[in-house]
Amino acid sequence: MTTVAAAPRVLVFSTNNISDPGIDLAGSSHLHYPPGAVVISLPCTSGIKPSWVLYALQRGFDGVFIASDGDECAYLPDCSERSARVVSQAQALLSEAGIDGQRLKIAAICSVCAEPFARQIRQFCDDLSRLGSGELVA
Repeated sequence: MTTVAAAPRVLVFSTNNISDPGIDLAGSSHLHYPPGAVVISLPCTSGIKPSWVLYALQRGFDGVFIASDGDECAYLPDCSERSARVVSQAQALLSEAGIDGQRLKIAAICSVCAEPFARQIRQFCDDLSRLGSGELVA
């Protein structure tokens, strides 16, 4: 009997004006990416709290993917720098908790980035599969 491993569960933080349309386009274009991706929309990438990343991983997600709005943010001119600080702080929290930092990924995803999103999330899920289960003790 062959056992098929479940697709990694990935929490995707997306921005409603920039990356959401690209992610929606990936779905409506029937581009293949693993079904374990769960998307939460926010106005701006820099609004993500580093503790949310740790919380998601402690509650059973195998990875967290931040679909960043990068330089296209409509709210803050320094969104990229702020987002980089969020990721840095989240990486520090993961390190303190003994969680591999490779379970967090950030990539700029724009409104027409359907194929790049699908490719990025497939690669991230492949990487997470190689890391093994993300089941952590809370």
